Amino acid sequence: MYPIAFHIGRLTIRMYGVMAALGFLAGCFLVTKLRKYAKMSADQASVSLFVAMAAGIIGARVFYVIQFFEFYRNDLWKIFRIDQGGLVFYGGFLFAIGALILYCRRTKLDFVRVLDVYTPAIAVAHACGRIGCFFNGCCYGKPTTLPWGVNYPAGSDAARHFNGAALHPVQLYEAGEALLLFWLYLYLLRRGKRGMAMSAYLAIYGVLRFCNELLRGDHLRTLVLTQAQFIGLALVPIGVILFIYFARHGQQTSDIQH
Repeated sequence: MYPIAFHIGRLTIRMYGVMAALGFLAGCFLVTKLRKYAKMSADQASVSLFVAMAAGIIGARVFYVIQFFEFYRNDLWKIFRIDQGGLVFYGGFLFAIGALILYCRRTKLDFVRVLDVYTPAIAVAHACGRIGCFFNGCCYGKPTTLPWGVNYPAGSDAARHFNGAALHPVQLYEAGEALLLFWLYLYLLRRGKRGMAMSAYLAIYGVLRFCNELLRGDHLRTLVLTQAQFIGLALVPIGVILFIYFARHGQQTSDIQH
């Protein structure tokens, strides 16, 4: 764990916030560079980024606070301390997608192609966020005897939960997966058909999140499956069906750009 990046006077800058900011900046850079694939102007790309960012942060925080409301019940001000961690990716993802669709309808942009453009950016931003989780010590894994197991410092939540046992660095697993898949999504955006990148993301992330949840040790299971696994299972068939549909009926990228 390395939760504190540095101090500026009395202000504490946390690594989770630093990595979240880096993820956002990387996502902005990619959307700006790839906007031509959705025929977005520079202004439209900038506004869409602001819309997606605002909706994503709100959605991610809302889902987290609902899930762990007991922690905030007696100190509601902590709800706004997102620099300390506490974001649910699914919440941010769903809110951001909904906001982008509304924005595209208002500006008459092709929302499917816009989501294609956002797919590689989301993968990189997600990877940065998970690295931030690792530094912060949240979203930790279950005990493991593998040589790369991570021992969290005494007094941390992970150490208390598992009595100091070495844990799967599941945050880094997910970050690595996202960075590898970035190249696939970029290829589908540039060479595939309309909608293929977005659809592939839904299907693949649903599978990976379901599997990664099996290694997570930071939440109690009240059901056979976690909430994230239920959502992941729902995303897989949606993504597969959409991928097949767009592979058969979507326009080639070269046709869209003309």
